[in-house]
Formats: sequence, structure tokens, C-alpha cells
Amino acid sequence: MDDAGLLDAAVANNAAWCDAVCRSHGHPGTFGSRVWASPGHRLRFYPNAVTLDPGVTEAEVLAAGAGAAPSGPFAVKDSFARLDLAPAGFRLLAAASWIGADGAPGGPPEAGRAWEKVTSPGELRAWEAAWDGGSGDDDDGPVFRPGLLADPRCAVLARRRDGTVIAGAIAYSAGGGAGISNRFGTGPASGRLWDGLRQAVAGQWPGLPAVGYEEGDSLEAARQGGFRALGPLRIWVRPSPGS
Repeated sequence: MDDAGLLDAAVANNAAWCDAVCRSHGHPGTFGSRVWASPGHRLRFYPNAVTLDPGVTEAEVLAAGAGAAPSGPFAVKDSFARLDLAPAGFRLLAAASWIGADGAPGGPPEAGRAWEKVTSPGELRAWEAAWDGGSGDDDDGPVFRPGLLADPRCAVLARRRDGTVIAGAIAYSAGGGAGISNRFGTGPASGRLWDGLRQAVAGQWPGLPAVGYEEGDSLEAARQGGFRALGPLRIWVRPSPGS
């Protein structure tokens, strides 16, 4: 698949994954041809709107957020880094790059570094504790609810050492790609880790390209693991009043 096709798959896949997480919390989003939006949720790390077309305007995104609570934050994933939301009271939270790779890498899996699928609510709780490092707010409850384990499009992946989760990622099949997100590990990111993830994802959904987005050192590690940078994205946040 060429870079344009991979970019389309990455954007569509990520919006579908955001919708799945929001839906699991009772906040299903709405897909338009140009914007996905779920204005009512306040989940950590998940946007309230995702742009699906490079021609989306600031006015369209702000209209998509019309149902957001005035006292709550509102986050926008600017999938093509085309928007300027600062005049509307947003601040730029992050800048990253979409990534994509066709198929699994060659060669055998790294010895002793298998990725295993999380299958039970207890395993998912342990996985999320490792993912957030204990930084989550107990009042909010878990971000990733057990219902996701029953979704055939979702694979929560873990590496373990002596029964303890030391690395993880989530893969989600939608939009013509297998999206990799929420990746974490106890050591520095490496190309070998991304090799293993590509192999694990290809084992779940043969023939689908692996897509996602990363920034900084993780972006460089993904490149070492065979991923290509596809284009920029930005995340904008309108803070709660007084924050």
C-alpha cells in the first residue's frame, strides 16, 4: 500500500478505536464524512473529536463540540495538522506523526519476547496498571473496560516476565488497517520491540497493514522497526475554565 493509502487507513482506524473506547463507557460517537465526535465524554487520553478529511475547518470542529459540557475540557485530534484552534481558546497539547508498515517483518520472532493476548478482566486490570504506572484516578475507573476483550477487532497484547506485565500495546482492526496504540514498556523503545509488535499484529490479522502514530524517540524506534512516517497530526485541548 502506498503512503496515501496507509495514511487514510491510519486516520480511519484511529477514529474507530476512539469510538470503541468511548462506546464502552456509554459515550458512542457520531461519524460524519469529515469529523468523528463524542462531545460528552471526559476520558483520559481520548479526544472528543477527530478530523477525517484534510479540508475540515475550525468552524466544523467547533460545531462538532457543541454538545460538550461548558465546564469540561474538549480535545481535538487534528489528523492532518491543518487547524489553528488557539483563537477559540485551545492550546496545542502534542504533535506527532502517523506511521504505517505493510505486513510482518522477516525473520523469526525475538526469542523469549512473545506478545500474548490478554483474555480476562483480571489480566486487563493488571495490564492497565502497568500501562498507567499507577497514575490513574481511581474515581474515574479503568479506561479499558472488559467489554473490549469481547470485541473481535481488539487485541490487548502483553509481554510478561515471571508473570508480570513488562510491556504492552493494543491492536485494533478497522478502517483497512490494524492500529497499534497505547504501547508501553519498562525499557527504552527499540526497533526490535516494534518488529515483535508487527509480527503479533500480522498473526492476528494477516494481510492488514499496521498503522498508528508516535512522536519523539518512539517515532524513531518505529522507523527502525520498519514503519514509515506518513504525515503530521496535532492534538488540541480546550481546558476547563479555571484550569
